[in-house]
Amino acid sequence: MSVTNLPVLFVSDLVVLPGMVVPIELDEAAQAAVDAARAGSENRLLVAPRLEDRYASYGVVATVDRVGKLAGGAPAAVLRAETRARIGAGVTGPGAALWVEAEPVEEVVTDHVRELAEEYKRLVVAVLQRREAWQVIDSVHRMTDPSAIADAAGYAPYLSDEQKRELLETPDLERRLETVIAWTREYLAEAELTDKIGADVREGMEKTQREYLLRQQLAAIRKELGEGEPDGSDDYRARVEALIERGVPDGVGQSLLREVDKLERSSDQSPETSWIRTWLDTVLDLPWSVRTEDSTDVVAARAVLDADHHGLEEVKERIVEYLAVRARRASRGLEVVGGRGSGAVILLAGPPGVGKTSLGESVARALGRNFVRVALGGVRDEAEIRGHRRTYVGALPGRIVRAIKESGSMNPVVLLDEVDKVGADYRGDPAAALLEVLDPAQNHTFRDHYLELDLDLSDVLFIATANVVEQIPGALLDRMELVTLDGYTEDDKVAIARDFLLPRQLERAALTADEVTVTDAALHELAADYTREAGVRQMERLIAKALRKAATRLATTDAATVSIDVPDLKELVGRPRFTPESHERTSVPGVATGLAVTGLGGDVLFIEASAHDGAAGLTLTGQLGDVMKESAQIALSFVRAHAADLGVDASFFDRAIHVHVPAGATPKDGPSAGITMVTALTSLATGRPVRSEVGMTGEVTLNGRVLPIGGLKQKLLAAQRHGLSEVFVPLRNEPDLDDVPADVLDTVTVHVVGDVLDVIKGALAPQEAVHTAAA
Repeated sequence: MSVTNLPVLFVSDLVVLPGMVVPIELDEAAQAAVDAARAGSENRLLVAPRLEDRYASYGVVATVDRVGKLAGGAPAAVLRAETRARIGAGVTGPGAALWVEAEPVEEVVTDHVRELAEEYKRLVVAVLQRREAWQVIDSVHRMTDPSAIADAAGYAPYLSDEQKRELLETPDLERRLETVIAWTREYLAEAELTDKIGADVREGMEKTQREYLLRQQLAAIRKELGEGEPDGSDDYRARVEALIERGVPDGVGQSLLREVDKLERSSDQSPETSWIRTWLDTVLDLPWSVRTEDSTDVVAARAVLDADHHGLEEVKERIVEYLAVRARRASRGLEVVGGRGSGAVILLAGPPGVGKTSLGESVARALGRNFVRVALGGVRDEAEIRGHRRTYVGALPGRIVRAIKESGSMNPVVLLDEVDKVGADYRGDPAAALLEVLDPAQNHTFRDHYLELDLDLSDVLFIATANVVEQIPGALLDRMELVTLDGYTEDDKVAIARDFLLPRQLERAALTADEVTVTDAALHELAADYTREAGVRQMERLIAKALRKAATRLATTDAATVSIDVPDLKELVGRPRFTPESHERTSVPGVATGLAVTGLGGDVLFIEASAHDGAAGLTLTGQLGDVMKESAQIALSFVRAHAADLGVDASFFDRAIHVHVPAGATPKDGPSAGITMVTALTSLATGRPVRSEVGMTGEVTLNGRVLPIGGLKQKLLAAQRHGLSEVFVPLRNEPDLDDVPADVLDTVTVHVVGDVLDVIKGALAPQEAVHTAAA
């Protein structure tokens, strides 16, 4: 297109796009430009934005419609913008104005440009509809030129001068339309969000005002009717009076009425109102007068316990005793003695997988009581037990109160799971808070921080579970009756698998006993060579794995039934994970088999000793604790002091002695390996290996006395699992043998000893056997 010379008018506070009609106040420079246009360019001039850092590249060719004055008297001119033009070099021209070359921009209109123009027109109409500018909408509908539609954005109040300047300097029509469409969509999205927020705020304010008006009217109506119940109490007074009629402790009723009076006097706008309502709801939801009727049939209760769990005689007897005494007290009207009910606190301690947690639900079923479980593992905040003060935002009662509420009665069975895993930090010690809960002498007046009311827990049967008794604080342990579940024998595991685990896993695998059968021999193999745990969890996993394989076989072959016997186990669950290793480990002198107790139950512990040339001394490895290190020192001192009696050459102690206790990655401590260390050192010094079928446990003194140890039942169960046939135990542990299952005592010969010399005499291979083996 042809280049024309036009005077240029720079404007600072306005961006003019083609198609706009705008008034311009005339200063000296603007007046000169207008005069030059009227004199030498047919009333046409170039309008461009004034920029601080450069001259504008584009402007609009405009016609001076008329010149006059504004309302304030200042001179002005009305300009009609026509086309976009590229600003070229400066030229000379008449008048005092600046003249430049102006090259009109040629615009290409394609079908895509027309589609974009229609889309932008729709967006502009949507914006105008929000403002109800109907006449302007009609004008927009009449626009057909895509360039004019795009440049109509010059009138958009939501676009900044920078954005309009960008449109002016975008000669490509398609790009200009895409840009302005994106900006308009952003504006519409933001406007809709603003409208939504405003509507929500207005709705909330209107609802609050409406509720306030209705409450005022309700209060006035009640006043006229003479009911005297002002706004704020709702039906709380009626609910409280009904609860008092059903029966609550006197202090509870008085506190409830006092809080209702306070609620009636408070305003809805007061934050205290919501606190009072929440407190009243919590207290009113507690089952103050609800108690379940206990089953009095002792025989039926024992049958329920036997049907749910195999073995566990001690805990079953304790529950039956509790039920018998409670039934007798009820028959004689002695349910409450000294203000206290007949609740109990029982601690079930034992390794994982022996049925502690499931036993709690079985006990509740046997007694006919409601059951609720409270998980304490990882709890570190004292407020979790006793609740938060009501002054805190979001305050709640503690877990004990919530358990009573959840159970729906005041005499449920509450299972406190994993009580040995309660932690403590700067927020307090939950174990200390449990002291009041689990003390039969105090828990009839348990006081939660949130309720601040006496709650009678003396009729609750608390059953706590733990894996490691030593991790429970002494004061808390003293308040509970300890019942130890030490694990199962191999025959017990087979019976449990046959009667409980197998039917449950058959059901989960959607199989029937007719489709898949598992022989007792296979179950014995699983218990003996595939698992070495005190409980039965791993055994249940192996049974589930075998049944999944069997279900797959039924689905992929024509077989109608699957029978699982010992030869099939390798294919179904893999190779045996455990094999007897005592004979191999003790075939050389210096290795003795001890017995230990871990958090997972009983286990065997091999003590290895060796000697080599070097500086005389004792080296201990295997992550041993201080007590175990001292046991090794005592053992070496005893062997040195009784070298003549033991047949040990004195030169043995001039060598470097090393005692190691595998596995090295497992921390170990405790005194019960004392006699095992003495035996290992004596075996090394005399060259007589320890008999592979022998295990031992016991603390040793410098005089050779064998002192009692703990966990004897678990240790003997471990000895049986590992194929040991003889075990030496301290003489003072002889009464503990009464708790050991008879089949374990039939399998394992137990020698009670008071002197470590008796252990050495029975545990070491005879000298003649050593010579024969050497020959």
